[in-house]
Amino acid sequence: MSDQTVLVTGAAGFIGFHLSQLLLGQGHRVIGIDNHNDYYDPGLKSARESQLLGDACYTGIVGSVEDAGFLLDVFAKHRPDIVVHLAAQAGVRHSIENPRSYTQSNLIGSFELLEAARAHPPQHLLMASTSSVYGANTAMPYGELDKVDLPMSYYAATKKATEAMSHSYAHLFDIPTTIFRFFTVYGPWGRPDMSPYLFTQAILEGRPINVFNHGDMMRDFTYVGDLVRAIFLLFDAIPGQGATTEKDSLSPVAPWRVVNIGNGHPVQLGAFIEAIEQACGITAEKNMLPMQPGDVQATWAENRLLHALTGYTPQTEIGDGARAYVNWHRSYYGQQNAFREA
Repeated sequence: MSDQTVLVTGAAGFIGFHLSQLLLGQGHRVIGIDNHNDYYDPGLKSARESQLLGDACYTGIVGSVEDAGFLLDVFAKHRPDIVVHLAAQAGVRHSIENPRSYTQSNLIGSFELLEAARAHPPQHLLMASTSSVYGANTAMPYGELDKVDLPMSYYAATKKATEAMSHSYAHLFDIPTTIFRFFTVYGPWGRPDMSPYLFTQAILEGRPINVFNHGDMMRDFTYVGDLVRAIFLLFDAIPGQGATTEKDSLSPVAPWRVVNIGNGHPVQLGAFIEAIEQACGITAEKNMLPMQPGDVQATWAENRLLHALTGYTPQTEIGDGARAYVNWHRSYYGQQNAFREA
């Protein structure tokens, strides 16, 4: 349904920006919240949001979701039909160095969101989680009904906690809620702490790239355009309307379910690097390093539930996605460098 009001937290972030663009193109009104923090270059966030602000149907609000009462006021004023909660402190490795920021953004921020949804219930609340919650699980592919009791990082632990928090609110206050778990999202406008940026920037500058676990890792790389299309299609898959398959994660006591959004085809890290190299036209020099703390050896999404709910499966091939990222990287950072040198 078009012409709905959709609240997107983290709208100036990587995924929030792409989702907001898609929603505006579909005729929705978007209320975008972001605090433009300095976890990475705020200029990148401003550049993303500047494209959204050109649309009359977009309203940008600067604020932090963890601030008491902030989201309650936003919900009361705008009464969103759909809420997509993407605001979070991201990154597995950073959570080892600065766990307090994850407590504030991911736990307290999600609590504030749930309280606002309790006071002003939307038709559907969708909240971002991560494949990292599967932690030490070794059976592949990861299914939504698998236990997620062994997180390998504090980031994963906070995301698992927000899943549990949202289930309790869905049960107690009848808030239809969908949790979606991301799998290694990449694409244009990606964060500079993510591997596509780190690989591409080093390759273009003639520096070696760091390859962890000596390249013996598999990731279910998911193109950002596919991800946000899946999120959008889940708007109408409101929990509480009956299970769709025998493996549906629909809760027996709440209008709540969890859905994987992944390509469903794990790719060896070396193959992803090769796709970046081909897009750059340069072969990288590689520093082979051991596994970093908090990382897992492989991720692989079972995505049949997503298809059952939406009829959609992510489909972008790794070569096409890498090429789209590198083309954007050259354009964006080339312009930035030209501006600095002028």
